Amino acid sequence: MESTTTNEAIEKLAATIGENVYIDVAKWHLYLRDAHLHMVLAEQLYPQLQGGKLAENQVLDLLKRTPVGLGGGKIQVPLSDLLPAQSQQHLMEVLEEYQREM
Repeated sequence: MESTTTNEAIEKLAATIGENVYIDVAKWHLYLRDAHLHMVLAEQLYPQLQGGKLAENQVLDLLKRTPVGLGGGKIQVPLSDLLPAQSQQHLMEVLEEYQREM
């Protein structure tokens, strides 16, 4: 039962991230749900959120370690390079709000 609850919590976090956080490619905003990156982030962030206050530097480090394939996988770019500052701020706000509700 706990696994189901955890999965639901991760899916809820992923949905919120996917709706509010976007990457910017040639001035096009591609939301993380459309880029299929929201679940990847949620799965990595959820355990950290359970452990207490999540520091911004931890989130930025995770974004730097998350590769995004471009050009059919010809190149890999860190997610941190594709998120504009405003989108990174939205991500932090989403995480802070989610953590308050836990």
